[in-house]
Amino acid sequence: MQLYISPSLRHVTVFPGKGFKEFIKVKVGSRRVSYRMLFYSLLFFTFLLRFAFVLTAVDTIDGERKCSTIGCLGKRLGPSLLGRRLDSNVPEVIYQVLEEPISKDELKGRSDVPQTLEDFMAEIKRSKSDAKTFAIKLREMVTLLEQRTRTAKIQEYLYRHVASSSIPKQLHCLALKLANEHSTNAAARLQLPSAELVPALVDNSYFHFVLASDNVLAASVVASSLVRNSLRPQNVVLHIITDRKTYSPMQAWFSLHPLSPAIIEVKALHHFDWFAKGKVPVLEAMEKDQLVRSKFRGGSSAIVANNTENPQVIAAKLQALSPKYNSMMNHIRIHLPELFPSLNKVVFLDDDIVVQTDLSPLWDIDMNGSVNGAVETCRGEDKFVMSKRLKSYLNFSHPLISKNFDPNECAWAYGMNIFDLEAWRKTNISLAYHYWLEQNLKSDLSLWQLGTLPPGLIAFHGHVHVIEPFWHMLGLGYQDNTTLVDAESAGVIHFNGRAKPWLEIAFPKLRPLWAKYVDFSDKFIKSCHIRAS
Repeated sequence: MQLYISPSLRHVTVFPGKGFKEFIKVKVGSRRVSYRMLFYSLLFFTFLLRFAFVLTAVDTIDGERKCSTIGCLGKRLGPSLLGRRLDSNVPEVIYQVLEEPISKDELKGRSDVPQTLEDFMAEIKRSKSDAKTFAIKLREMVTLLEQRTRTAKIQEYLYRHVASSSIPKQLHCLALKLANEHSTNAAARLQLPSAELVPALVDNSYFHFVLASDNVLAASVVASSLVRNSLRPQNVVLHIITDRKTYSPMQAWFSLHPLSPAIIEVKALHHFDWFAKGKVPVLEAMEKDQLVRSKFRGGSSAIVANNTENPQVIAAKLQALSPKYNSMMNHIRIHLPELFPSLNKVVFLDDDIVVQTDLSPLWDIDMNGSVNGAVETCRGEDKFVMSKRLKSYLNFSHPLISKNFDPNECAWAYGMNIFDLEAWRKTNISLAYHYWLEQNLKSDLSLWQLGTLPPGLIAFHGHVHVIEPFWHMLGLGYQDNTTLVDAESAGVIHFNGRAKPWLEIAFPKLRPLWAKYVDFSDKFIKSCHIRAS
């Protein structure tokens, strides 16, 4: 079909097709109407109809929730084309009220604030409040609930701090009974190991493990799990280091509970010639650290009384008061080359781990000249545990840290570490450790978070050989996201965190992995009422 308009705009002819006769011929006899305007109007309305059709089609494709009429499209497009924003369905007065600050004392003693969402809705429906009253009540209720949640969270952290820092009466009972047994029973005072096995203590053909602990029950689980899962227990030598007060109970336990054919040595720190000589740098640093910490941190009451700090910050400060962070048992690993001058390689174990496989393959790992074989903690499926980099532990806002280290460098874990003592003796790792402890004290403990891992990350920097994550699964003491199946498949599991498996606050589903190595029928365990759950 063709449309023909004469140049004078007097005739409009419509043809059905090329080569056919005229189909429609319209003669315009008057020029009172602008035919040029008529033509352009026709073109304009044709374009408008096509535009409306396209918008409606796109709207239909997008979904039923969008506008489906030209009127609705006009409402949507109009303000946008004019540079205005669509009005919100929420009255402006609600935004104004909710954005107004409210003091923490304003709600003190108030009994008219709704306590629950159900109470809030009932009151609003009953009073038929306007928008402003609605917003005021909502703000008061949310603020009150926020204050109560914060208080409850801080109380939880305080109770966990007390529970994790105190010695449970069952463990205290066990230490006392074993100390008494040591003084009254000659069998509890046997030399460990026996005289004929002493040469094995310095024989590098054995697998040497070192455990530093002042917790008899925890040490017994580590030792039992290590020996029971070893394919060659006759080649295992476990060196247990403890303090003076725990030496008698520790010796009594392992004298009365031998783990033959494995060889167990129990020594207190004062038994080491090197440690008894003169000054020990880490002890001096610990004494200064304790003095500074007592002044800088304040007690738990002062920490909890702070009304401005985030609950997580308060939790970190409470954890800093834990006695273990100023315990020689936590620092002893930095002196392994001096404590065991005849040994070439050892595996160091924390007392909150459980061994679930034979660890002898660790001696076959080629360290490539590195000193410390450890599992990295920045790669893994569990992002809560395996997401730690140097910035997670060190304070990179301090220039001394920022100019020496990369914040995104991967961190690694203490708890199950292979130490090549031969390679260690050729380095200045121990001196670096003591140097950075001093720098932290001079900086008012501002270089890193609490614990011995941060200075360890610094001292062993550049001396770490990464081993497979299978050998060390972490986090079982501060989160229960780890499934039982995953935990059972790891070579060593580590209950690092507050929820130690011997405490009431341990995670119930994970505690059996530790408890299976405790003989609850033992007379000492039973008499102190230590139970499986």
